[in-house]
Amino acid sequence: MGGGHRLLLENARQVVLVCARGERFLARDALRSLAVLEGASLVLGTDGFIEAIGPADAIQKQFSEETFEERIDCSGKCILPGLVDAHTHPVWAGERVHEFAMKLAGATYMDIHQAGGGINFTVERTRQASEEELFSSFQQRLQCMMRAGTTLVECKSGYGLNLETELKMLRVIERARRELDIGISATYCGAHSVPKGKTATEAADDIINNHLPKLKELGRNGEIHVDNIDVFCEKGVFDLDSTRRILQSGKDTGLQINFHGDELHPMKAAELGAELGAQAISHLEEVSDEGIAAMVTARCSAVLLPTTAYMLRLKQPRARKMLDEGVIVALGSDFNPNAYCFSMPMVMHLACVNMRMSMSEALAAATINAAYALGKSHTHGSLEVGKHGDLIIINASRWEHLIYQFGGYHELIEYVIAKGKVIYRK
Repeated sequence: MGGGHRLLLENARQVVLVCARGERFLARDALRSLAVLEGASLVLGTDGFIEAIGPADAIQKQFSEETFEERIDCSGKCILPGLVDAHTHPVWAGERVHEFAMKLAGATYMDIHQAGGGINFTVERTRQASEEELFSSFQQRLQCMMRAGTTLVECKSGYGLNLETELKMLRVIERARRELDIGISATYCGAHSVPKGKTATEAADDIINNHLPKLKELGRNGEIHVDNIDVFCEKGVFDLDSTRRILQSGKDTGLQINFHGDELHPMKAAELGAELGAQAISHLEEVSDEGIAAMVTARCSAVLLPTTAYMLRLKQPRARKMLDEGVIVALGSDFNPNAYCFSMPMVMHLACVNMRMSMSEALAAATINAAYALGKSHTHGSLEVGKHGDLIIINASRWEHLIYQFGGYHELIEYVIAKGKVIYRK
């Protein structure tokens, strides 16, 4: 399309840039105060990228002769980058609300898992569901995320475990990537659980010898685009050796390593991820001090999931320790049948209260650092000229209201804009 201007967002009380110097992530002292402009305007080009940001009067002068497809008066309001959700499991069939009741009555995650519930229950239902059914529910879930301000989301397969169902899930994710406005980073998570009747070693062999070559072939002929590889590295699931083999094989295929580690037991997963050059490791409730140090050196990001620790009543990951040591901390909703939360504003609130993060740290973790965890922080995660026009407008005089008001995001968010296009207006 090129040329022309699509949108002028005028005279915002605050424009939260998050970064102003092209930083790929924010860590340590850079998190103390985020880049914020007061009394500013923003211009989005018809190509969907950010064309200009600056003081309202300067932008008005610069663009006084220009016509815009739409002008939005942002007086008294705040503009923030679109939120980035760095960890979700959004494609599945079957309800697990009954398991929530079991958990409230004292059952643990592993009790439910061993009784045939948990991942196995969802796998059976997802195997039975048609591609159309899966796409329909997935699309509705993405709509809910979008209305809560998410404009880029990581989406995992992993409720198939056999090649046929994993590919069905990845086709559903691919279709959404092509048809919907929200940005998607696709993750192959065939090693989410060991399928019934296989050992971890046999499952790993199947993934390495059958699944990954097929994904490579489908990627080459443009049918399915996958960005990341994930493994549930856990006692009784995939041990360190199987995890290493699968992740290395995925990396050799060209996928970014982004996996579940050190969640229920200390497994030295962080050390392994740092050694393999992982882009991100999720969970980390049981990470060691050595693992934290290794992640800092390797610039491997930690994707923390406040909803999981909250709903499963697990101990919280040591976010403060990670932040103080200089880990690149990101956040995800971990949306799945076991932790049903679409909302990154609520995730940020929980991160502040339960993980003792500051509001600046939480917003950076849900924008630039979450984009970094997906290998997309050069194009997403902050409001800077040349980046994707992904942003939200909230009806509040200070941006912190998005985190401060617990569950208030429905009222606060007036516009969600992705790739320069209004995709939700209240």
